[in-house]
Amino acid sequence: MKEKQENTQLLGSPRRFWAVMGLLTLLLVVMLVLNVNIGSVSISPGRIASMLWDGIIHGVDSSTESQILFRIRLPRLLLAAILGGALSVSGYLLQVFFRNPIAGPFVLGISSGAKMVVGITLIFLARFLGSVRPVSLVLAAFAGSLLITSVVLLFSQKVRSMSMLLVIGIMVGYICGAVTDFCITFADDHDVVNLTNWSMGTFSGASWEEVGLAAALCLPGALGALALCKPISVYALGEGYAQSMGIRVKPFRVALILLSSLLSACVTALAGPISFVGIAVPHITRSLLKSSRPAWVIPASFLCGGVFCGFCDLLARTVFAPTELAIGTVTSVFGAPVVIYMMVRRRKGEEA
Repeated sequence: MKEKQENTQLLGSPRRFWAVMGLLTLLLVVMLVLNVNIGSVSISPGRIASMLWDGIIHGVDSSTESQILFRIRLPRLLLAAILGGALSVSGYLLQVFFRNPIAGPFVLGISSGAKMVVGITLIFLARFLGSVRPVSLVLAAFAGSLLITSVVLLFSQKVRSMSMLLVIGIMVGYICGAVTDFCITFADDHDVVNLTNWSMGTFSGASWEEVGLAAALCLPGALGALALCKPISVYALGEGYAQSMGIRVKPFRVALILLSSLLSACVTALAGPISFVGIAVPHITRSLLKSSRPAWVIPASFLCGGVFCGFCDLLARTVFAPTELAIGTVTSVFGAPVVIYMMVRRRKGEEA
């Protein structure tokens, strides 16, 4: 009877999947409309539709409303949606890899490693290069993510307790933070200001170049994760079972790490470290779907992450306007309780 219930939870209901996808799509549309409409300059939905149509047909005009829409709000909300989805899928892949729902790029210190290398790039390399392109920041964050992931993997072979591994990840994150602070000591004042604003996490100042880069890297990365849904389903039942089913476990694990590192690196490079999204959103998605089927969880997590970060960004810039909150602050407020609930429920399950 228990096995039947577990299988039902794994498979889920197709009708429920499409209902959840429809709901998330509706929420995504609502989020887009609200983010474009609400701000210091309010633009009506009809005016937005008119400007979008004119912008596509005739190009962007020089009016204030058009400049706000196309230069500020549209790039920002699209970047938030894409990077929120990427961070959610990255967290899900790490949870599959470690077979633990509490694993995530922020908790395991991977985001801190990306932040460290990006900080070094902004402080030191910018002096020689004059300016650093977004793609250079993505490469730097990717290198930092892989570095810390390798360290965490090394400890995971020695430590069997997931709680201890999480503690190690947090300590590694503190070390990376200390290295970043040490580098800031030798930075110029304007570099310190830029790095401080970036390290708090923000979608402010998003450009179409960053949106294009995020789409070019994150969307194929999410599709790559979706292509691994069948091996993920088998791997969830154990490495031994996966090998018996013909899955090449080592290349599969490498693919999981590379995809997860790429997705989290894009987020860290373009928006700074954003906490708890990679842990909370996959759990929320599985709860909505009542299923762990990867072919459903991955696309739903991407949509849910985009909606989650979009609404968090809306709150970040409007609640205390004109003062803007760091996006990581808002995601922590809503994501941390989910993580606490997961840990408490997991503890009760272990005791039972």
